[in-house]
Amino acid sequence: MRTQARELAFKLIFERLFVKKEYTFDEEFFSSLKKEEDRQFSKTLLEKFVENRETVEIAVSSHLHGYELERLYKVDLALLFLAVTEINYIKTPYQIVINEVVELSKIYSTDKSAGFINGVLSSIVKDLNSSQEGK
Repeated sequence: MRTQARELAFKLIFERLFVKKEYTFDEEFFSSLKKEEDRQFSKTLLEKFVENRETVEIAVSSHLHGYELERLYKVDLALLFLAVTEINYIKTPYQIVINEVVELSKIYSTDKSAGFINGVLSSIVKDLNSSQEGK
């Protein structure tokens, strides 16, 4: 199920926020996922995040009104990075991604995080949609 694959990718992105050195993800990281399709999905999410981290950070940072990237809860930051990566580089419909990430925030973050994350992602998607309409 993609929910579990997303959750694993979120955990590994969260870990990446604290580890400064570059490292590769071993197959062992993905062994908890039963289906090969889910393992591949999770790997692809992580690869896309690593490849596009700077762009993802800019996208999130530019939509934080009254907040700084460095001051966010790391859980919320990892969830935002996951969502932006999936929306922009995997092309999963944003409604699915936002719903899944908000649900993860209810498990792993604070009571107020779900609303905050939903607001930031809605703003990002609104800008993304308006820039695509202008093309």
